[in-house]
Amino acid sequence: MKTTTLAVLALSALTPLATAGTYHLYYFGGQSNMVGFGRASELPEDMQGPVDHTRIFFGQIRKDFEPAEGVGCWSDLTPGFGVGARTDGVTPQPSDRFGPELAFARRMRELRPDENIAIIKYARGGTSIDDRQPAAGTWDPHDTRGDGETKGINQYDHALATIFNAIRVPDIDGDGEPDTLIPSGIVWMQGESDANAFVSAADYDTNLAELIELLRAAMHTDDLPFVMGRISDSRLNAGEDKPQWKHGDIVRAAQAEVAGADPHAALVTSTDSYGYSDRAHYDTAGYLDMGAKFAEAMDALRESD
Repeated sequence: MKTTTLAVLALSALTPLATAGTYHLYYFGGQSNMVGFGRASELPEDMQGPVDHTRIFFGQIRKDFEPAEGVGCWSDLTPGFGVGARTDGVTPQPSDRFGPELAFARRMRELRPDENIAIIKYARGGTSIDDRQPAAGTWDPHDTRGDGETKGINQYDHALATIFNAIRVPDIDGDGEPDTLIPSGIVWMQGESDANAFVSAADYDTNLAELIELLRAAMHTDDLPFVMGRISDSRLNAGEDKPQWKHGDIVRAAQAEVAGADPHAALVTSTDSYGYSDRAHYDTAGYLDMGAKFAEAMDALRESD
């Protein structure tokens, strides 16, 4: 597989060090509702600042066929790591938007107050997990499109590079002491793009199950808890008859099938009740609820392991 070497390097980088700080590590990936369109200006005052004992490695979004450099840096988790956020690999450049990572961290801190949290986030809007439906990019590990040195490089490779660069930083909180990262879970929000074509929707279950195992391998942990959000539809939620995602029901059924067959996976279904800020993206309240539900599902999976 085109990413085998990088995956092996990523695994070796997770070897624990003798450290002063221990962080439970979560990877956040997917498409635009993972990127996040929540508005920081609509947050209550007590959520405007950084989340205590929480760090985030925000990966700069790249297109398919661009070199997989994994540009990013560790910083405090604050509102602003949603759509429009950028980084040069030295400092983050937050936007006025946020994704589910914010409420996830706050809720997880309530559920597990003795744990520090580290989040690696790499997601790109409009992406699929099937290279026959590349849309704005694909996470298909078997992708062979393109030419030259960047042939086959896609969102999966960018995610692996981001994970590798994040976990190879010995001191993620900048206190001068090396830290230990304990892989603790994966959070995934994606599927709308695959629902646009029958071929990608029909194979979504197979593609998703494979991707879950590959992401677990990148995090160096078999059976790592995997939490995903069920895709919903702004038109159907608004009472319209015609769905926005033509084959959404197939993808939704696939998500349920994969979660049901994997004892270490969970599907969050509260997305069906969310409001929308536009035709494809949830509103601020939706992102807050989704992040909290992700944390609760993750906590339950960790309790059962």
